[in-house]
This record gives sequence, C-alpha cells and structure tokens, in this order.
Amino acid sequence: MPDNSCGNSRIAGCQFTLYPMSDRFVDIILGALEEVDTSKVWKETDDVSTCVRGKMVHVFDVSKALFLHAAKTGEHVAMSGTFSIGCPGDTEADAYMDETDAPLNEQRSNEISQEAGCKFALYPMGRDDYMNAIYEQIDLSKHRKVKVSGTHYATRLDGDVSDIFSALQASFTSVQEKVSHVTMTFTISANSPSNKA
Repeated sequence: MPDNSCGNSRIAGCQFTLYPMSDRFVDIILGALEEVDTSKVWKETDDVSTCVRGKMVHVFDVSKALFLHAAKTGEHVAMSGTFSIGCPGDTEADAYMDETDAPLNEQRSNEISQEAGCKFALYPMGRDDYMNAIYEQIDLSKHRKVKVSGTHYATRLDGDVSDIFSALQASFTSVQEKVSHVTMTFTISANSPSNKA
C-alpha cells in the first residue's frame, strides 16, 4: 500500500564530495561550481562536502552538471554522495519548492559526452519488503541505456554520465513514490586510468 505522504512535493537533497585526482583539484572544483547554475537549489559547502536541497529534478540536475563539468577536464574525477527524500523533520530549503520544474543545466549537460562507471545502493526506509523494491529498480535499470551488473553491496552502472544519472533519478523517483523515506548512496568515476590498463 503506497504511503500517502509520499510524492514529488517533498524536499529532496544530495550531500556529495567531488574528488578530482589532480594537483589542479581546486581549479577543477571551483571551475565546475562557476559553470553550474545552482539558483534553484539551496546549497551549502564546507570543508568536507556540498549539500544541495530543493525539488528532486533540480537536485539531480545540479549534481549531474557539477560532475560533468569537472570530468570534462579529462582528469580522473570521482563523486561520492547520498540522495535523500522524506527525512523526518527535514524542512530547511522550503522556499525552493516554489521553483518551476525546468532544469537550468540540462541543455549544457547534454552537450557533454562522458563515459563513467557508477555504483549505487537504494535504501527504502521502514519497509519489510525493501529487497523487492530494490530488485524492481535493478530490473528497470536494464532498460535505461546503461550496462547493469551486480557487485558486493551495490549495483553497478556503466555508460554515459547523463544516462547513468537518468537511471539513478528514475530508480529513486519510483521508490520514493511508494516509500515515505528513501536514501540512495552512489559513487561515480570518470577518466580512471584503471580503464586504460
């Protein structure tokens, strides 16, 4: 039975850390932040991570764009983080829920072709049949232009970054429509020298 408190009107968020494997890491991070329009999300950055919050469409749009603009430098770049929606008492950034749904970075993101690998894990909170919800999304991922494979404690996606984030967003969206509180961890990596070995 779906939880009636669920839906796209709830605040979503992502807390992530960007890891450029380069001595130019400061320039890469700051350059990516300059190129990405974050005006439709609440954003806070400290010495450990960046958190963006607001409508789900904008949270995914900003996260994807930041990774793409860092990865297009050709340097080995990774991003690790957690998406969350429905956390009890989570109300900060309410004002950003009034933004329109049009993503601000989608056009420029779609102009960047970048292959990557990603591992993610879904955590539907408060459901006894959580494994069924997870398996359903793994099956759906096989139809989203990405290569899907199993790995310990996660599911691996390989393909274009835009397709990977589309699969992540579709899986997250589907589960949050049925479960009041969902988190999803992910790590995505591009331009790894391991792929050239």
